Amino acid sequence: MAKAIRNIERIKISEEDKRKRDLEEIEHALLKNKDAILESLQVMEYMQSRGVLAMMNGLLGQSDKVLDILVKTADRPETTNMLKNLLLMVGTLGVLDVKQLEPVILKVNSGIARVAEAKDTEEKTSYFDLVRSLKDPEINRALTFMLTFLKGMGQDTKEQERNTMEPHHQEHEKRKNRDLR
Repeated sequence: MAKAIRNIERIKISEEDKRKRDLEEIEHALLKNKDAILESLQVMEYMQSRGVLAMMNGLLGQSDKVLDILVKTADRPETTNMLKNLLLMVGTLGVLDVKQLEPVILKVNSGIARVAEAKDTEEKTSYFDLVRSLKDPEINRALTFMLTFLKGMGQDTKEQERNTMEPHHQEHEKRKNRDLR
């Protein structure tokens, strides 16, 4: 029968072997991620050449002062108002239907291009010229477009509006709507 093992001796790895194994592991990781590392170094080089790294170094070195300035700036009413307006604008951009807006933008660009091509002249347009220009299909189409646009702008959109009222006005509107029911 075999004897029972009473002493277990652990294999001791020397510091030199451990260091060699760690270096091999690092080398393997570097080779595996070579492209990502090279691109990261290129980005760091761009940041260095543009002074971004120096700026970040300065910001981190003075982080307490910078944080204090940011907090004081964010605490001002105009900053709060700016953030509200920014969020409202971003929300509005999300509501716009770009497919419907594209033809309008193209027409505005076309009009701007014509104005840019036209030379500043001293020539005046008479009432007769205005009435005669209504026969021009392009002008007629533009006037019809503008009148349709103005009619759309005049349309009641109260029910489509998001809640953009001040908080005290919101409460007043809620109470008023409850009372009407």
